[in-house]
Amino acid sequence: MAEELLSIPNDLRHLRACLLCSLIKSFEQFEFDGCDNCEEFLGMKNNREMVYDCTSNNFDGMLALTNPDESWVAKWKKINRKCMGIYAISVSGRLPPGIVRELKSRGVVYRSRDNSTNV
Repeated sequence: MAEELLSIPNDLRHLRACLLCSLIKSFEQFEFDGCDNCEEFLGMKNNREMVYDCTSNNFDGMLALTNPDESWVAKWKKINRKCMGIYAISVSGRLPPGIVRELKSRGVVYRSRDNSTNV
């Protein structure tokens, strides 16, 4: 538990959100651990370039997901099958086309988490 406390960021300036699932972590957490939901598809662990390509530091809002199965907010944001964590409401940016093609070939549907253009 003490180890987990050491990984909590000191400020919000260095946080990033996954472009596929919108999970928020620090850059270092994505680089050292990958994305808790998307690692098998995106392979960010120990890959700094993939962290830059698959995450964004430009996101709006945060929500804490503690009980995915029972949360109506999780169902509304389509994260009810994701792990517990902090998620962005909207993430600016898109995955690179090559990664989107790879996801599609593996049967993973990519939906942009960018709500800034929706009016």
